[in-house]
Order: sequence, then C-alpha cells, then structure tokens
Amino acid sequence: MNNNRYAVSLPGLELKNPFMPSSGSFYYGLDHIDDFDLNELGALVLKTTTMQPRKGNPQPWTIQTKAGVLNSVGLANPGIAAVKADYLPKLAEKLPNLPKMLSISGETITEFTELAIIIDKIPSISAIELNLSCPNVDEGGRAFGVSTAGITAAVSAVRAVTTKAVYAKLSPNVTDIKPLALAAQKAGADGLTMVNTLVGMSLDLMDRSVRLYRGKGGLSGKAIHPLAVEFIWEAASVVDIPIIGVGGVTTIDDALELMLAGASAVQVGIMNKEDPLFLSKLIKQLPAALDKYHFETAADVTHALQPLPTDEDAWVKAQEK
Repeated sequence: MNNNRYAVSLPGLELKNPFMPSSGSFYYGLDHIDDFDLNELGALVLKTTTMQPRKGNPQPWTIQTKAGVLNSVGLANPGIAAVKADYLPKLAEKLPNLPKMLSISGETITEFTELAIIIDKIPSISAIELNLSCPNVDEGGRAFGVSTAGITAAVSAVRAVTTKAVYAKLSPNVTDIKPLALAAQKAGADGLTMVNTLVGMSLDLMDRSVRLYRGKGGLSGKAIHPLAVEFIWEAASVVDIPIIGVGGVTTIDDALELMLAGASAVQVGIMNKEDPLFLSKLIKQLPAALDKYHFETAADVTHALQPLPTDEDAWVKAQEK
C-alpha cells in the first residue's frame, strides 16, 4: 500500500500507512521476516534496548487473565552493543527502505544519554522511542514516566545529544496525563507514544501465591483500549506534537478510534502474538474502513472528533435519532 491517501508524515518517520508493531511485539523484526512482507508496515518499532544485556525476569513472562494479558518480561534484551553489531546491519540489508524506531530504556539519565549517543550514529534508525516506565534509580525506584521532573530530565538529556526524532512513551499509571505530556513536549520530544501497559496483578487461589515472579505486571489487550482512548484524547488537548497511539487494538475500528481521539499513527502489541498476520490484515482493511466512515485520507481521522456536548437537550435529541 503506497498511496498518499494512506500515508502519514511524522517527525523522522515517513509512513506509507499509520500502522506499526509496538516495542517488543516484533522483537528486532528478523524473527518476522517470513510472516509477511514487512515493507507493508508504516514503520518497524524495535525491542526496548538497554546499555547492558538483560536476561529479564524468571518465567513465565506473560500470563492470560480474564481481562487481557499480564507481562513481566523485565526488559530482556541483548544490549546495545549486540543490537548494533548483529541485528541492525541485517535489518538495514533486508529492509533498507522501511522506517525504523528503536526503543531504549535506562535506570539513570546517564544510561539514556549513552544509548542516544550511540544510536545517533546509526543511519538505519530514524527515530528513538524512550521507554519511561523503567525504575529511576536516582529517584528511589520511581518510574521516570510518572513525574514531570523525570520526563523532563530524560527527554531533555536525550534531546541534547541526538538529531534523530525523539518520542516519549508515556505511562498510564498516573492521575493526570496532561502535565506529563506537556513536560515531554517542552523538554524537546518530537512526539509521544501512548499508552504503555497498566499495572496489574493476578493471584493463584489454590497456591495462595502470585502468578508472576514480581507479583505485578503490565496489562495489555482489549481491557485497556477505552483507557488508551481517553489518555490520548486528554494529551491531544494540550500538546502540539503528534501522538502514536497504542492500547488494545484488536480491530481496524479500534485503530481508527485511537486516531479519532488524537493519534496520528497506531502501534499494535499483543495481537501480533495471537496472529502474526494481524498487522498485514489491518493494513489491507484500511481503505474500506476509510470509505465506511467517510474519511478521504488516513490523516483526516486524527483530531476529527466532534467537540464534547455542551447542551444536554441537544445531546438527548441526537441520541433519539
């Protein structure tokens, strides 16, 4: 699909369509080369990478719940040196024209900065996504993404050392997303990715124990979709930078709903595990969906939401039609 009707232009990312995998769901892409032609994607988002290799948490990494999937992977990855030497050259060779965004995380500002300096010199990476849900050692273990100070520190530090586009991935585990979105914008982020997973738990009644090694995990899947819609809508009301929406997309309508709330593009996570062809199917469904809802282009969906009603009588009459 290479048509201006479906294209979306974002800082650092010229997308032929608005769809891409979320960080971690395609690992580094090479494992999915044979699933379908990955050049169909708008972009490829690569696994969150840290300075040093991480083996992650003890298994199981994911468990099914009644309301979605809980994960506790623990940022398992081979480290930036291996990614730079082994994965990225192969990706550049096999997918030279596909925009690529690399997710990074660190426990300190120094780690974020060191990673950004390395990535800045890798021409095949078009943009950097900051995973701000990692515990901030300098602030006693509180995640960067739950405070304006943490977001400002991480984003501004990365912004200072790279010319690549920077996207701040925001956490939904907060009371009010608006000041955090604004902090990311003011610190120099070119865009936002939202939302990350919500914190949840699952317990084993028979064993009277937690089902995940650390007890808590990140909840994804259908259950978080309405929450993602609301968070995106809130953030879009205060920032001028584009938003990449993610959260509970299981249908083309889900994807367009995130865009209607204010997202310019959409990432898909857990559905790639259930159906490796899901993104390819989503892309093929886009033309008919745009026609169905009377949108001329994919870009027209973003910010097309009507204002909230201010007149109760008019609202009641509209619902009666």
